[in-house]
Amino acid sequence: MPLHACRSHDGAGAPYVAAAHRWTCNLEDSALHQNSIRVGIVGAGNCASSFVQGLQYYRDAEPLETIPGLMNPMVDRYHVADICISSAFDVSARKVGKDLSEALGAAPNNTLEFAPIPPLGVTVERGPTLDGIGEHLREDVIESPTAAADVGQVLRSTSTQVLVSYLPVGSQRATEWYAERALEAGCAFVNCIPVFIASNADWRRRFEQARLPLIGDDVKSQVGATIVHRVLANLFRERGVRLDRTYQLNFGGNADFKNMLERERLVSKKLSKTRSVTSQVEVAAQNIHVGPSDHVEWLSDRKWAYIRMEGTAFGGAPLNIELKLEVWDSPNSAGVVIDAVRCARLALDRGLGGAIVGPSSYFMKSPPQQFPDHVARRLTLEFIAGASSVDSDAPEGGEAIDSNRRGRDEHAVSARTSRRVRANG
Repeated sequence: MPLHACRSHDGAGAPYVAAAHRWTCNLEDSALHQNSIRVGIVGAGNCASSFVQGLQYYRDAEPLETIPGLMNPMVDRYHVADICISSAFDVSARKVGKDLSEALGAAPNNTLEFAPIPPLGVTVERGPTLDGIGEHLREDVIESPTAAADVGQVLRSTSTQVLVSYLPVGSQRATEWYAERALEAGCAFVNCIPVFIASNADWRRRFEQARLPLIGDDVKSQVGATIVHRVLANLFRERGVRLDRTYQLNFGGNADFKNMLERERLVSKKLSKTRSVTSQVEVAAQNIHVGPSDHVEWLSDRKWAYIRMEGTAFGGAPLNIELKLEVWDSPNSAGVVIDAVRCARLALDRGLGGAIVGPSSYFMKSPPQQFPDHVARRLTLEFIAGASSVDSDAPEGGEAIDSNRRGRDEHAVSARTSRRVRANG
């Protein structure tokens, strides 16, 4: 296949050259391209489909231009075309043993198809199920009879550098199991779901000791319900309006929303979304409701979010905002993960371990430290430019979430998870 060339990101005129097929992660090709980022995917669902489609869709993006859908065509020296898929894991009989390109089109995946995915030469391996399939997903996901692969060995043999977790919400044990495999195999870990790894001090310490980067937890979509709600809450605070009551209700038709019909699996998601909003403004616990509300099958991978905010303004006058947001759920997250994996690779290059604070705070709902989004963005850009960003104190103008409150919240989630595990045997 021919090479394609883009202008260099330093503006010096030398072309940025990338093999158009490099994103398939052939080991011989990668050896020729030191900028390759070898990514492993856990969970070949809608989010993985959008992410992989995006690698094809944006592989020719001009580094110096503003590209719709991309926050950063270049992250330091890494272009989107430098990302390649090296390994993939799932439990579904429709996906295990198939080329990833085929598996991403299998049911119950139902996201928008915006770019063709050619054969990738990456076979989906069988991972352990653990708590990865909830009660409602068992209606749609038939487990593969294939024995589980040695995931750590697969990661090592494929030279995977960054492992991305797209497990279903509520997969506490499975997420921790894959985090262990990332540590064993020497991979950075990007945790896109609301199981608290990067925001857990013990996990952060283990990744720091191993000098492996950690970005998490629970991906914050480009323009999703959470970041819109956060920005408006921060606007109320900065403009002197007291936020008295608010809700955020979300509906969708994908497997993620169907999975969250099981309320026990929803605990960490609701906590993650609520904490992300309340980190920006004080509001009494009884006066805020944030979380997924129902599964509407005909919406497919679309999500509809309804947000209402009731406040008190000048002279005690009431001020209310009500809005509806409609998005394709999985592409909305992929535009963030495509930057997160490049930041993870940068951290690997720099020998950094533990939670990468700037990117975690900007890309995730439940990072180790919460900041207003404009501060989180600045921290991320500073990290890309070369500043250290590992589990540091809040900078001037930043606001770190209370660690004691996080500890209490995480303990409550762990207790509920333990009860559910015992109840299920």
